[in-house]
Amino acid sequence: MDISVILPVMNEAENLRILIPRLIAVLDREHIAHEIIVVDGPSTDGTREVAEQFGARVVGERRRGYAGALTTGIEEARGDYVLTLDADQSHDPDFIFKMWRARKRADIVVASRYVLGGVAYSDFIRRSTSWFLNQALRRMLSIPVLDMSSGYRLYRREVFRELEITSSNFEVQEEILVKAYASGFSVVEVPFTYFPRGAGRSHAKLFSFGWKIFRSSLSLWKIRNSLMSADYDERAFYSRIPPQRYWQRRRHRITVLWARGADRVLDAGCGSSLIVQSLNNVVGMDFNFAKLRFLRRYEIPLINGSAFALPFKDGSFDCVMSSQVIEHIRYDESIFAEMHRVLRPGGMLILGTPDYATIGWRIIEPVYGFLMPGGYKDQHITHYTLAQLREILARYNIAIEETAYVAGSELILRCRKAANVARAGAEIAAVA
Repeated sequence: MDISVILPVMNEAENLRILIPRLIAVLDREHIAHEIIVVDGPSTDGTREVAEQFGARVVGERRRGYAGALTTGIEEARGDYVLTLDADQSHDPDFIFKMWRARKRADIVVASRYVLGGVAYSDFIRRSTSWFLNQALRRMLSIPVLDMSSGYRLYRREVFRELEITSSNFEVQEEILVKAYASGFSVVEVPFTYFPRGAGRSHAKLFSFGWKIFRSSLSLWKIRNSLMSADYDERAFYSRIPPQRYWQRRRHRITVLWARGADRVLDAGCGSSLIVQSLNNVVGMDFNFAKLRFLRRYEIPLINGSAFALPFKDGSFDCVMSSQVIEHIRYDESIFAEMHRVLRPGGMLILGTPDYATIGWRIIEPVYGFLMPGGYKDQHITHYTLAQLREILARYNIAIEETAYVAGSELILRCRKAANVARAGAEIAAVA
């Protein structure tokens, strides 16, 4: 099954008489194996009978409201892709072929009224209100999508695998988009012309709709600004907050300048940072799969793995870097042993972590924790100092060649593994 088409409906019999045959004709013409799932509201105008007459599968909504109907359809879907659209003929089914061809460009394809080439034919109040809401949401939630409220979408089914939907009505469109994007899924907009509905009346109340979207956007804002949001590290580099932007760019400058020119680089714990994006011949590794999913769009070789057991052969890399990772995980010398193992003799190790011996960091971290509860402060579970790291690295015969600081607080080390493998191995065995 290629596509499951989901049509949430309530009293749309007259529109379905026209829409379903057109859907079938388009899908058959494009040789797309499909099913049409009509999720009934319930209706009282013969909607169920009309849908079944044209071969659609009709199911009753399991939870009241548009969001409940949509989630019911998603649960019933068997296709590799899920297509959602309105049953009122405002979404032209002939447009499906453009969305289907765009599926290789992203995980979610949005039929957009607001990208270049898109048009919305509706009354002035509805059009201007929709445009304003979409502009506000895009800025507030930092989503690179102009038409966030469009319900005409094609999803890769994987998008819904771990997605928890809590909305009750039409605000579900924004919820799905934000949560999917925060999980690393990509979005592309295809210009689309929106027409007024065919028969019947709209079930959406404009101002109630706008208020619910605004209210739900507050919780979505927290998701977008969570450390676990897939693009958090990338966004920090472009932050509108000057101290954060400075911090990220200073770290990037030091690390990339040191690593440039290395033949094979491993960024262990790469997140979605600009560091892994800026380097050549790099492999990105992270435990957080959502951040790796986000990085796929940049065509970087990626591995989902653990710092305690790096999934690489001995001596695989000329340079290994670990930036802002070791303080987030429990202390275990296997972390350092693994970095030593996969680094070739004479190779470079770049290690970054806050230096808890500095006055600057002892001031910055409590202030940051007060301003951003639940932020990085609570995730820093192992506290290192330069002296401690010097001692640990010496046990693995890794020499510190240069030190640098960001704001006199965050320590970045450029180190070198001993070129004499036999000597390094003997010393490590003696320590063990």
